[in-house]
Amino acid sequence: MSTNAQKKGFGAVLWDYLTTVDHKKIAILYLIAGGIFFILGGLEAMIIRIQLAIPDNNFVSAGFYNEVLTMHGTTMIFLAAMPLLFAFMNAVVPLQIGARDVAFPFLNSLGFWLFFFGGVFLNLSWFLGGAPDAGWTSYASLSLASEGHGIDFYSLGLQISGFGTLIAGINFLVTIINMRAPGMTYMRMPLFTWTTFVASALILFAFPALTVGIFFLTFDRLFGSNFFDPTMGGNTVIWEHLFWIFGHPEVYILILPAFGIFSDIISTFSRKRLFGYSSMVFATVLIGFLGFMVWAHHMFTTGLGPIANAIFAVATMAIAVPTGIKIFNWLFTMWGGSIKFTTPMLYAVAFVPSFVMGGVTGVMLAAAPADYQYHDSYFVVAHFHYVIIGGVVLSLLAATHFYWPKMFGTMLNEFLGKITFWLFLIGFHLTFFIQHFLGLMGMPRRIFTFLPNQGLEIGNLVSSIGAFFMAVATIILLINIVITSVKNVKVGNDPWGDGRTLEWAIASPPPYYNFKQLPLVRGLDPYWIEKMEGKKEMTPAEPLGDIHMPNGSFIPFMISLGLFIAAFGAMYRLDYGWGLPVLIIGLVITFGSMFVRSIKDDHGYHIHKEELMDDDDNKGVKA
Repeated sequence: MSTNAQKKGFGAVLWDYLTTVDHKKIAILYLIAGGIFFILGGLEAMIIRIQLAIPDNNFVSAGFYNEVLTMHGTTMIFLAAMPLLFAFMNAVVPLQIGARDVAFPFLNSLGFWLFFFGGVFLNLSWFLGGAPDAGWTSYASLSLASEGHGIDFYSLGLQISGFGTLIAGINFLVTIINMRAPGMTYMRMPLFTWTTFVASALILFAFPALTVGIFFLTFDRLFGSNFFDPTMGGNTVIWEHLFWIFGHPEVYILILPAFGIFSDIISTFSRKRLFGYSSMVFATVLIGFLGFMVWAHHMFTTGLGPIANAIFAVATMAIAVPTGIKIFNWLFTMWGGSIKFTTPMLYAVAFVPSFVMGGVTGVMLAAAPADYQYHDSYFVVAHFHYVIIGGVVLSLLAATHFYWPKMFGTMLNEFLGKITFWLFLIGFHLTFFIQHFLGLMGMPRRIFTFLPNQGLEIGNLVSSIGAFFMAVATIILLINIVITSVKNVKVGNDPWGDGRTLEWAIASPPPYYNFKQLPLVRGLDPYWIEKMEGKKEMTPAEPLGDIHMPNGSFIPFMISLGLFIAAFGAMYRLDYGWGLPVLIIGLVITFGSMFVRSIKDDHGYHIHKEELMDDDDNKGVKA
């Protein structure tokens, strides 16, 4: 049997990735696309810091600065952090639970292409009349007044991309519930799987609020409705509620998988079972639950009243408790462990104090009276970046080094990795620590310049220098990736030597069917248990037999392309005569592709056990 992986030539490889439904290849697609958007968001951040490096700077205009500021936040949250986390979820979670694929491979592919086309649509705004300019939160009072189509790119692009995220969340929920290997009970799942599970549940409940809000915004701007226009009976504050009912759970959608990545890394390189596993699971679920009860702390200054403010202040402070449980459990895991300071472990150790600093300022902001002073100042910017960079981005960099050998079968250079780590960490703290004090001195958010002799010069210059450190660190990481890929030195199934969970029990990179035989899970850290008993492979839970695998499909790409085309038609239908036909063409492509999928008789294919017996790719589970 010939497989896609055995085809030769660039065209064949391209077609393979355009049509793949293999979770491991989709992980690579997320990694590449999310990495490109991360670099774009980083370039936008550099423009911001260059503009603010000195007072009265005219590096960019006020209008362009607003566009860059809006796109930086939107890109980093929606198009970089989320997809990069999805990359590692796709690459690792099915392996950690002993599954051969995700529950819905077709939808997994559709989720990626919707995200990708939504992100491309949003960024095409730079070339088609101007990017969105109302901030990444796009408050309705600003977005309704914004001229041009920038906000329309925002609303339509995020709507398409958001559908992809919602599909991915549902897929992971069903996968983790239904596809765990024999013996893999919920309380034996690795923490990364648990945090993916809770984050996916948050996606299921949070993203519909954003979908509804963007739907209303799109209709206000393109079809003449008045959901948010106060002069016509609308209410702009409703947008804030809808956005933050999504927006605050979104913070936990990002940070919980980061917690899971660090939990697995700390346990692996401390060479100890994670301390307080049950309490870590409980804390993860509690964070997910409380995450829906704190959205209005973003709105303390909108006039909700003292009772509402007090309720949300208490809920916000309460969410610090399960987070504190996690911090102590990570420290206790390291305490007394035989720690190996690999590049991923350095990120994990640095993450603990960095994230605690973000948490402490979060509790400060949770006090409603104090928030009246902090609100819309650089203090909030510093807090947010300490949480997102000190938590999420550090975890993404750690996971890149930790899981690279499992995804690609090669090890990133440890020396270059440590240079990246130190440059990025120093740059991060240089950039954002001083912004707390800039905020306390009265520097407002979103301001495009500042006057001299206000005491803000040194702080902003130091902050901008720190941003250059982070940029250099990112460049070194890219150089590391290129060198590693060119050398292409292959590694074994457990290249770190301390793997504890199932993904380290199979070849690197894994074969397309993951496991010849589903493994028998006999406890927490199942691979470690087998190694402690002198076994190099997992105990199988089934006899060697045929494996059913899904066929690839070009339809997810076409469905997403159709929505991409239709979005242009919807936006330009009143400006140009071709707008309405383009809208119709796009919808025909989308719904036609769905119809083809519905009537297509696609039962996948079988890998016969004789072929598996001849296949030496999988060095893991054997009879």
